[in-house]
Amino acid sequence: MTTAATTSTAGAAEAAGLLRETSLLRFATAGSVDDGKSTLVGRLLHDSKSVLADQLEAVEHASRSRGAEGPDLALLTDGLRAEREQGITIDVAYRYFATPRRRFILADTPGHVQYTRNMVTGASTADLAIILVDARNGVVEQTRRHAAVAALLRVPHVVLAVNKMDLAGYDESVFASIAEQFTAYAASLGVPEVTAVPISALVGDNVVTPSEHMDWYSGPTVLEHLETVEVDHDPAGDVARFPVQYVIRPQTAEHPDYRGYAGQLASGVLRVGQPVTVLPSGRTSVIEGIDALGQSVRAAWAPQSVTVRLADDLDISRGDLIAPADDAPAPSQDVTATVCHLHDTPLRVGQRVLLKHTTRTVKAIVKEIGSRLTLDDLSPHPEPGELVANDIGRVRIRTAEPLPLDPYALSRRTGSFLLIDPADGSTLTAGMSGEAFAGADGAVRAGNDAPREDGWDF
Repeated sequence: MTTAATTSTAGAAEAAGLLRETSLLRFATAGSVDDGKSTLVGRLLHDSKSVLADQLEAVEHASRSRGAEGPDLALLTDGLRAEREQGITIDVAYRYFATPRRRFILADTPGHVQYTRNMVTGASTADLAIILVDARNGVVEQTRRHAAVAALLRVPHVVLAVNKMDLAGYDESVFASIAEQFTAYAASLGVPEVTAVPISALVGDNVVTPSEHMDWYSGPTVLEHLETVEVDHDPAGDVARFPVQYVIRPQTAEHPDYRGYAGQLASGVLRVGQPVTVLPSGRTSVIEGIDALGQSVRAAWAPQSVTVRLADDLDISRGDLIAPADDAPAPSQDVTATVCHLHDTPLRVGQRVLLKHTTRTVKAIVKEIGSRLTLDDLSPHPEPGELVANDIGRVRIRTAEPLPLDPYALSRRTGSFLLIDPADGSTLTAGMSGEAFAGADGAVRAGNDAPREDGWDF
């Protein structure tokens, strides 16, 4: 009995160590309505042995009550009552699972055009996006919209999953035609990599196990690609950015002079002794100490939450940004960006908004809507006057205070922002500063020539 317990403990420790050593991949699924996203996710979880017995039993019971002959694996992710009644995904469903080779955080996003905004949420932190296409329908407008969103958000890897191949007779020419069309469209958006996989999520072809019906395909299954795709998480290669969330001043007998700046490192590495600049003020100092989990450390890297102590007593508060003195962004009140409008109320020129960038929120005005993207041919529709829900467009925004935005191409964390309705706090628009798609110059030009009026014209 003692030997068995010892073996069990050792096995658990070994498994825990293996889990720590495996890398993490964040990925999102997207596609048009009824392309089979939730079924793909359910099949992926089921066939990779990532579903608990009681979960599977609940899905089988729900499937029988709906008159299905077998378990409807889409129910593993479609948890809302409205989703199950309508057979569509409405909210973003997050799932966590692991294989011996890698850990995964999965975001199953909606396909309906009405919920494209949720796809923006799910893909904003993703390393990879799986875009599904129904083999019978091919590339449709919503497919192009999701590809454009993935390109705008700079998702490094895109997988085209041509689903329902069983309903297309497992025809190689159908797959090849769709893959060629989508790859050409993605390349025009600047998507660096597309991996096309023919699948049947319902049957399980090429999801976890290779298909016996498509011997003409010799590429990886979906899971094999997810396990082996290269994901670069080296923080040393990024520029350090530290948005201040909270100023810590205990003012106790034990710590009478302690002044620390707490937050989560958005990118890069900070080290003790490193010269830094505090933005937007531009004041400089040197990192005197870094505290993590109650201990002093010599360095911190993203995405650690730490407290930074500086050698000088500077006026620093929530919303300020600490960056390396030799590589700090230039604060500006003029923000030129590509945005995806998320709210049912249109975004119009002259509209007063709040702009939230990392931990800082400032007043702003929409000064110009330069163009709206036409998804069919990626041509700009000039000066549309407004952007409605799910529109992608170019805007120029004037802020009340300078903001240290990076080009989104340089940093997805510090190059992104939200526009918020000042009346009720609802999110209006998600923005990416700089140029729209990969390969473009992402510089943000500064300016300060607009007149002020009643606290909103800056």
